[in-house]
Amino acid sequence: MTESIGHRLTGSANGAKAEEYAFKLLRSYGYDVKFQPFEVESWSRLTNETKIGDSEDSLTKITSVTLAHSPVKANVKAELVDLGNGLENDYKLDSGKVKGKIALVFLGVLPGSPEGTPALHRSEKTAIATKYGAAGIIIINGVKGGVLLTGTASVTGKLIPIPAVCIGLENGMRIKEKLKARKQFASLNMTNFSGLIKARNVIATTKGTDTLGDKIVVGGHLDSWDLATGAIDNGIGSFAVIDMARTYKALNLENKRTIEFVLFMGEEQGLLGSKAYVEVAKHLNALDQIKFMLNYDMTNDPKGFSTSRAEMKDLFGLWGSQIAKIDTGFKNIFYSGAWLHSDHQPFMLQGIPIGGGTGGDLPNDSGPFYHSDGDVFKLVDEQGLKNTVRFSTMLVYGLANTPALPVKRQGDNELKEFLKQNNLEVPLKIAGEWRW
Repeated sequence: MTESIGHRLTGSANGAKAEEYAFKLLRSYGYDVKFQPFEVESWSRLTNETKIGDSEDSLTKITSVTLAHSPVKANVKAELVDLGNGLENDYKLDSGKVKGKIALVFLGVLPGSPEGTPALHRSEKTAIATKYGAAGIIIINGVKGGVLLTGTASVTGKLIPIPAVCIGLENGMRIKEKLKARKQFASLNMTNFSGLIKARNVIATTKGTDTLGDKIVVGGHLDSWDLATGAIDNGIGSFAVIDMARTYKALNLENKRTIEFVLFMGEEQGLLGSKAYVEVAKHLNALDQIKFMLNYDMTNDPKGFSTSRAEMKDLFGLWGSQIAKIDTGFKNIFYSGAWLHSDHQPFMLQGIPIGGGTGGDLPNDSGPFYHSDGDVFKLVDEQGLKNTVRFSTMLVYGLANTPALPVKRQGDNELKEFLKQNNLEVPLKIAGEWRW
């Protein structure tokens, strides 16, 4: 996939090739496979030039990458304002000085920040900059070596009103130092494509032996950004899902509940494929049939299981103890909580229990190459990928065959309190997804 097809940008020719490839591979294992088409507004970069300097008339080009979903056309020249971590409090301390200017913010949490400083997503930081009237935003990547990060700067998956770019750590920190002594100015000049595109989730189904229609969804996103071949994000996750499906057939396993192995497209542009899947289930009044959703996004060599529901601890622990007897590398770690920004999110926001593998490290120090042009196949660790498949197939088997699971879909009020307890009210409000 990575070497022959290349990147898997949703809506591109390569994306369509990847969908076809996964479909044929799953069908070759003996599955009933179908495409789930969806049409959405998508985005891709065309041209980009970022310049920074001591005055509007003396600007020097700096290496940058455009963040989705920047405007189709933008040409902004303005003073640069350092907004630190780019949090709401940073803008309040700025007293409105950023209005009409370009915000400079750090991608994660700046070294030396107070303990407990929130690490908002780049899209949430862009939404805050927009709220306070910034004319553009420059985000500093936190990785050494000039690595550029791409990704979406939109909380909605739709076009944002201001241009957004990412620059390297060294350039960013140098500019921050200059701003302490004198004013800096920047220009953001770009063109991008935005329009309706067609894409397809790929769904392989193995029917359950009961007749209730209950199912377990096992998913991972097949798409990648266009800078590289997405071997880690999310080749190791999507191909773990594909190989779990192969393993299930190869072992001739049966299951009481139906299992759907799903490869989502459009995750990188705003969870587009998983949102489309959930919308179809909602339209069919079938959300209650989804008893659990497992998501594999950059999962590697898990040492335990994670879930949104603490009630699963005993059951996950029981299965994990059996796995640990087979392989002492599995530490039977248990984590419960809630998090955002991957394909489990649309399911979780409908009250459906979610989970997956936890406790593993990314292979070959690949973390710095997340969303960059360095995310290539040589970073993949074969045994780590195999372990994801081995341990997770056991988890899928348990969820599909245990007579009664200790969790059910959360009601609206229960879900609201659950999300509050997990500190997700603020980011969901920023994203416009807080419905209460």
